[in-house]
Amino acid sequence: MHRRPSDPAVNALRLALGTLTVLPVRPPSSVDRRTAGRAMVLAPLVGLVLGAVVLALLWVIGGGTLLLLGPADQGPGLRSSSLSPLVAAAVAVSLLAALTRAMHLDGLADVADGLGSGRDLDRALAVMRQSDIGPFGVVTLLLVLLLQVACMEQLVQVPAGQAAIVGALLLSRLVLPALCLRGVPSARPDGLGATVAGSVGVPGLLVAVGLAAAASLLVWVVATASPQHLYGGLLWSSGFSVPHVLALVVVPLLLSGLFAWHCVRRFGGITGDVLGACVEVCFTTALLVAAI
Repeated sequence: MHRRPSDPAVNALRLALGTLTVLPVRPPSSVDRRTAGRAMVLAPLVGLVLGAVVLALLWVIGGGTLLLLGPADQGPGLRSSSLSPLVAAAVAVSLLAALTRAMHLDGLADVADGLGSGRDLDRALAVMRQSDIGPFGVVTLLLVLLLQVACMEQLVQVPAGQAAIVGALLLSRLVLPALCLRGVPSARPDGLGATVAGSVGVPGLLVAVGLAAAASLLVWVVATASPQHLYGGLLWSSGFSVPHVLALVVVPLLLSGLFAWHCVRRFGGITGDVLGACVEVCFTTALLVAAI
């Protein structure tokens, strides 16, 4: 019996989840550049899923005391967990690496080796394709993971900080459709970069921005709808002023954009490694801005 092809949006969602996470999803019935572009547009939703899993884990390892990992004096109805914030942060970072197959971290290490090699274009791309990690990649990974754990140690102690973690995941995945805009070339004729490069138009990017904004609003609505209004009133009292929130959005996007621009100049376009590296640059910067 002839089977009707799946809905394009379902194919794109399956491709996004199957490519960007280890979550068990059925493979898309067909993959082409249009499907790949739609998958990149849906990347912010993947960030929301990752954020939900991280918060669920914090709730479990905190003994059912989500948002209560810091000091006991956090407001009416809030009590403290005995779980060390450092342990919670390390577990959260480890979970994110596992959920994403450490793909973005691997891309960051490869790009660091390519940029640090000092070789010409072809040799730099060859360095990035090697399976081993060089000294630049090792040092970059260690510094980035150290920063992520240190920042999350601060953020898991307050409700607004945990919301900021979800926001950082949303924002960092918004980088993917932005880098896949038409006009951004691929550095290679094959690979993930060649599949998604130039596959997203301006309308698609606007949809991705809308999805990220809607997901952020959902996080806020769910939080403020809780019995104790866990985020209500705590967002600003925790140091998240309006300028801070704006910086949380603008600074990571600006730095990851500059990093992507440098990579495109250096390598002649984007690759899968460049995409992953930009995700990690944006995510780490967002955590750092939130923790300051």
